[in-house]
Amino acid sequence: MEKLIIFDTTLRDGEQAPGFSMTVEEKVKMALQLEKLGVDVIEAGFAAASEGDFEAVKRVAEEVKNAIVCSLARALQSDIDKAGEALLAAENRRIHTFIATSPIHMQYKLKMTPDEVVERAVAAVKYALKYTDDVEFSAEDAFRSEREFLYRVFEAVIKAGAKTINVPDTVGYAIPEEFGQLIKDIKNNVPNIDKAVISVHCHNDLGLAVANSLAAVKNGARQVHATVNGIGERAGNAAVEEVVMAIKVRHDYFKGIYTTINTKEIYKTSRLLCRITGSFVQPNKAIVGDNAFAHEAGIHQHGILAHRETYEIMRAEDVGVPKSKIVLGKHSGRHAFKTRLQELGYTNLSDAEIDSLFLKFKKLADKKKEVFDEDIEALILEEFSFFENEVKVSYFHVVSGDNVIPSATVKIEKDGEEIISTASGDGPIDSVINAVEKAIGIKGKLLDYTIRSLSSGKDAMGEVRVLVKFDDTDYVASGKGTSTDIIEASLKAYVDAYNKYTARKAFLEKRISEGV
Repeated sequence: MEKLIIFDTTLRDGEQAPGFSMTVEEKVKMALQLEKLGVDVIEAGFAAASEGDFEAVKRVAEEVKNAIVCSLARALQSDIDKAGEALLAAENRRIHTFIATSPIHMQYKLKMTPDEVVERAVAAVKYALKYTDDVEFSAEDAFRSEREFLYRVFEAVIKAGAKTINVPDTVGYAIPEEFGQLIKDIKNNVPNIDKAVISVHCHNDLGLAVANSLAAVKNGARQVHATVNGIGERAGNAAVEEVVMAIKVRHDYFKGIYTTINTKEIYKTSRLLCRITGSFVQPNKAIVGDNAFAHEAGIHQHGILAHRETYEIMRAEDVGVPKSKIVLGKHSGRHAFKTRLQELGYTNLSDAEIDSLFLKFKKLADKKKEVFDEDIEALILEEFSFFENEVKVSYFHVVSGDNVIPSATVKIEKDGEEIISTASGDGPIDSVINAVEKAIGIKGKLLDYTIRSLSSGKDAMGEVRVLVKFDDTDYVASGKGTSTDIIEASLKAYVDAYNKYTARKAFLEKRISEGV
C-alpha cells in the first residue's frame, strides 16, 4: 500500500482567486477544519506577500498540531526568512520554494539564463534547510518546460536537500495522457528521484485539473496539491474532494494507493469555505454540489429506492451529506411519490387515494420546478378537506423600541370564537409568536426561520418560511407568509404551520378511528 499525500493549498492558491480573500481569523478557522478533514499538508499562505499573510501563516502554525504547516516562498533569501520566521511555532513545518523553469518564463519574467535558474533553485533549497529539513521545490510552469532542463533542475534540488519536487501545470495547458507521461519521464530520467516524493499542482483552465492529477498519480506521483471546492487562480485548482473520492471509489484502478482523509468531513469543509468566503458551489458540482446526490427522473428514483448502487457510485453519508435526496418534480414517478408520502407519515392511504393524489401532484409539478413536502401535504389535506377548523388572525398590534419591552396583542378566530391575547418577548417577532401560542394554547419549537425579499425597493414584499415542531413526534410543520411588513409575514407563516399541524393531526386521527 502506498499513501497519497494531500497537500491543501486552499489558504494560499485558493485565496488568490478574486473574491476569496480571508481574514486571519477565518484562515485559522478553515485550517482547523482542514486538520479535521485529515489533509497532510496545509499551505497556510505566502508569508512574504504581506503582513496579513505573514500573520496568517504564523497563527495557523501556532494552532494546527497534526498536519504539516507550509509557507510558500520565492527562491529568494528574504522570502525564505519570512517563511521560516512565520513557521517557528509549527510542530511540523515545511518551506515550499519555487522558481519558473519554462523558456517563456525565464526569458520574459525572470530574465535569467537556465544556468542562473538552476543556481538560484539550489541556493534556495539549501538556504531553506536552515529552518526545516522538510523543503519542497516547485518548478513553476513545469509542463511547458524543456524536459532535459527539467530533469537537470530536479536532480540538482534533490541533491541540495529537497524532499519533495513539485510539477505544476501552472496555466492548465496539459492533457491527462501528456501529463501522466511527463511524470513517468521524470521518474525514469532523474537519477536520484528515489530520494524525493513527486508532487503535482494542476490548474483547471481546460477543466482537466483533477484528470491531470489522477493521471499523474497513476504514473508515480505521490502528492497532490488541491483546494476545497477547486477554488484558485483563474479557473481554479484540482478539487481535493474529487481527487480523494476518485482514489477511494476507484480503488480497483488505483491499486494499493490510499489517502488518510476523513471523507465524512468533506461536505462540512466545503460548506464552511462557502460561509467564510460568501461563495457557493454550482448545484451540479461533483461530490459537494446540491444535486450530487439528488434524483428527479422517475427511472433513476425507482432504481435508487430499489437498490442504491443502480445510480450512485458512492454513499452520500461517505462525504458527510446526511442522505441522498429524491427531488420530486415533473419527471418523478408514482413509486417515488408513494415513498415520500410514507416518509411524511401517510402510510395508510389506499392505492386509489394515492392514484388521485398522484394526478394532482403531476399537474402541480408541471407548474413548479420542484414540489416540496409542504406542497404534498397541502394536496393531501385539501383532497380530504381538513382545513375547515384553521386558525385565522383578524388583528395584531406590536409595540417595540430601544427603551420599551417588546409586546404584542393578537386577535384570532379559533373553533368559531374570538380570542385576544397579549405577550412580550425578545423582539417584535418573538412577541407576536408568543401571543399566538398563548391564544391557541400550545407552544411550538421553532427549528428554522428564513426570510427573503420577493421584490426590490424599500416597500419590497418579503417572504418568511418557518419550520416548527408542536409536539413530541418527528413531524415538522412548515409555514409560509408574505407581506410588506415582516412582522406580519412572520405571524402568517407561524399560523400557517400551526394550521398544517392541526389538519394533519385531525386527518391521521380520523383514519385511525375508521380502522384504515
